Amino acid sequence: MVEQPAQNFANHVVMPKSFMIAAGMMLLGLILAAVGLFLVKQTAGTCLIGTGLALQCAGGMFGLFLMRSYATKLQDRIIRTEMRIRLEKILPADRHACIGRLALGQLIALRFASDAEMADLVQKVLDDGIGDLKTIKSMVKDWQGDYHRV
Repeated sequence: MVEQPAQNFANHVVMPKSFMIAAGMMLLGLILAAVGLFLVKQTAGTCLIGTGLALQCAGGMFGLFLMRSYATKLQDRIIRTEMRIRLEKILPADRHACIGRLALGQLIALRFASDAEMADLVQKVLDDGIGDLKTIKSMVKDWQGDYHRV
């Protein structure tokens, strides 16, 4: 994981570079297409419109990718919180300390397990150091579907 500087009031606001790239592509595409409309009877105008349209499409596709990645990242944060709360309710009080040892990927995979099998499955995942999501998911016997995914 990339080491990040300590967050404080002065640096807590972040404008992602990827968002600025997508916005810049779309804005530049709009400007080029608009200028091309004024020069539509010339070859340069047609080229500007085409280039503007291509930039608009590329910026839109990049924006869709960003939108999906942001939604997935948010979903992961929600699952982490949901699973920590769920595990606090399911696991005995003396095993609450192990909740913090579970990585995000392990929590995501464990969410499909029923409450009845969760305690044993968490113990096995931690004892055996299982980190592969597919392996953990394949260990679930009573699958609980997640029908509210993004």
